[in-house]
Amino acid sequence: MNDSASWHERARALHIDGRAFIGGQRTWSSTGQQFGNRSPVDGRDLGPVARCGPEDVEVAVAAARAAFEDGRWAGMAPAARKRILVKFADLMLQHRDELALLETLDMGKPVKYSLAVDLAGAANCIRWYGEAIDKLYGEIAPTPADSLALVTREPVGVVGAIVPWNYPMLMASWKIAPALAAGNSVVLKPSEKSPLTALRLAELALEAGIPPGVFNVLPGYGNEAGSALALHMDVDCIAFTGSTRVGKQIVQMAGQTNLKRAWTELGGKSANIVCADCPDLDAAVAASIGSIFFNQGESCNAPSRLFVEEPIRERFLDKALAMVPDFTPGDPLDANTVMGAIVDEIQLATIMKYIGEGKQAGARLLAGGERVRLDSGGYYVAPTIFDGVDAGMSIAREEIFGPVLSVLSFTSLDDAVKQANATPYGLHAAVWTADLSKAIRTSRALRAGTVHVNQYDNDDITVPFGGYKQSGNGRDKSLHAFDKYTELKTTWIQV
Repeated sequence: MNDSASWHERARALHIDGRAFIGGQRTWSSTGQQFGNRSPVDGRDLGPVARCGPEDVEVAVAAARAAFEDGRWAGMAPAARKRILVKFADLMLQHRDELALLETLDMGKPVKYSLAVDLAGAANCIRWYGEAIDKLYGEIAPTPADSLALVTREPVGVVGAIVPWNYPMLMASWKIAPALAAGNSVVLKPSEKSPLTALRLAELALEAGIPPGVFNVLPGYGNEAGSALALHMDVDCIAFTGSTRVGKQIVQMAGQTNLKRAWTELGGKSANIVCADCPDLDAAVAASIGSIFFNQGESCNAPSRLFVEEPIRERFLDKALAMVPDFTPGDPLDANTVMGAIVDEIQLATIMKYIGEGKQAGARLLAGGERVRLDSGGYYVAPTIFDGVDAGMSIAREEIFGPVLSVLSFTSLDDAVKQANATPYGLHAAVWTADLSKAIRTSRALRAGTVHVNQYDNDDITVPFGGYKQSGNGRDKSLHAFDKYTELKTTWIQV
């Protein structure tokens, strides 16, 4: 299905179910409350969604606890759990068009990327952790001859997961895949702005053979369902991806209740440093522009601060501006569209506020800066580039989460690195240079969880994802993610 007419036709016929998923069944909130779900694509009504609250969290956590304690999943042979998660991934691929449509209609990204990035990446994540289940071994510690010490991993128990709206399927998979693979039960709260794919995934998980109660999904608002999950005394671990502001609240809630493990993947203001000796200027421009405008700029690791060494700045900007028309926002259900809609009116207003602040502060607007496709009924912003940005401006300091690039020039690499690090965030960074020693020194100096050299945004499930400082703690992806969802147990045996 590659033409826009077919995607629109399928969208009209799509059945959307906004009910929660608790204990293996679809259900409305116990209070009967609902909230509306409006598509950012064109304003269409996607139907009511269960507005879950503390009462529903109570029921879901109880179901998850019962499932964990009776061992219906945690007690299953690792090879059996592996087969089920692999089948879960297979079912996601079988329902790829439906899931991609739900993702696009719910949060506005181009359907081509819902298929190629979100759906494909989420299914691969589920499969990868399924395959890893029976390949993790315990340890035998060196001990005196009269003892045997075993070091084993055990599931933490009930995991609460709260995920954002920018990559709904992918972010959900990064949490639920290692948590389920380790044998935990999970209660997932998707963002109220994009709950639909998570709810459908729960049905597919049940069909794959994950027992009822092991994977539950509660749509709702953060201050209602999310806080109740973080405060719950019977949740053993809370994993959150979202803003730094809310992440701090999650950690506080964990600390003031049962001291549950709290893992966070938070905001970013990633620095992309292009030196004058960049080995391939065209590649640097393409990666810089493509990465900031991908997913409408709604990515925590987007390289929103671009540092360009002064001798090449004009050439760089000329090439960058020539690329901007390629990212003109279009119909997300058109298979040729590469930049879609902003998730909702609130985020749209936030982006436009920052654009206004950039202009007022004296930054030079080179492209964009305005709403487009006003007759669509959706929310669209033109790809925006500011030059002449000062490090003290809000557009250089604060996470915008939109298609806005701030360009800063430099003459000293040491000064550029200092500015790059002068932020509360530390998620991603990059340096472009033909000098290997310079690349190594700079990558060591940059305080970020991931540093790219002569590229940006390459990624794989095999490498950890997370940040320094206020970009969070712990790591998603790779085998390191198991550290978040398992306890280490030492068993001493007298011989």
